Amino acid sequence: MRPVKSNVIITAAFAAALLAEPALAEDAFPSAISVSGEASVSAAPDLAHIDAGVASDARTAKEASDANNAAMGKVLLALKGAGIDEKDYQTSRLSLQPQYAPNRNNGGSPVVGFRASNRVTIKVRDVTKVAAVIDTLVGSGANDIGNVSFEVTQASKLLDDARQQAVADARRKAEIYARAAGVTLGAPLGISEGGGPVPLVRARIAAAPMAAASVPIAAGEETLSVTVNITWAIKAQSSQ
Repeated sequence: MRPVKSNVIITAAFAAALLAEPALAEDAFPSAISVSGEASVSAAPDLAHIDAGVASDARTAKEASDANNAAMGKVLLALKGAGIDEKDYQTSRLSLQPQYAPNRNNGGSPVVGFRASNRVTIKVRDVTKVAAVIDTLVGSGANDIGNVSFEVTQASKLLDDARQQAVADARRKAEIYARAAGVTLGAPLGISEGGGPVPLVRARIAAAPMAAASVPIAAGEETLSVTVNITWAIKAQSSQ
């Protein structure tokens, strides 16, 4: 009879383990409501970035390089003369490429010259001077003005009020769900932030020679958005 008794004990223990699993699952995954809250704030940008350069064509690589070096030297001197700090402009790209004749006979195209280019990225810390800086670049020989972009440098600090509004928005939504479900919100179980500021605008200025009048530039405002994801526990119903 001892083998039979042993089987009964093992079976009873296995059944007890199975019955305990739902209780453990309920403890591991408490009832909760998860929602997202959103808020935004508008701010004027306080920093601009300008991408500009000089391209030079010549018959030989040395001639193109020498001409480009001289042209870019004039541009950098003009920036310094306009009051732009040397730490605020930086070389972003250098290139020297052969130029080929049009291929009309399905054969190899001969090299007919070379193009040297040198580009710099300029930070303008007073956005009201962007047009004047572009005029300076063009007047000193820059023949390729690329992207102009604007930035709010203190975006995170400006978003602090929006963060509070986003949390309030999340609580408002969670309370709506709780009332509809006939439950009561408990303490927050987790809070995470998503989203962030989005660049306002990037404009490209044509490389063609410009008139003497200043380039019209509009910095506008940048909309900074924040999203918070919050999970609230659902309070246990008191037993009557």
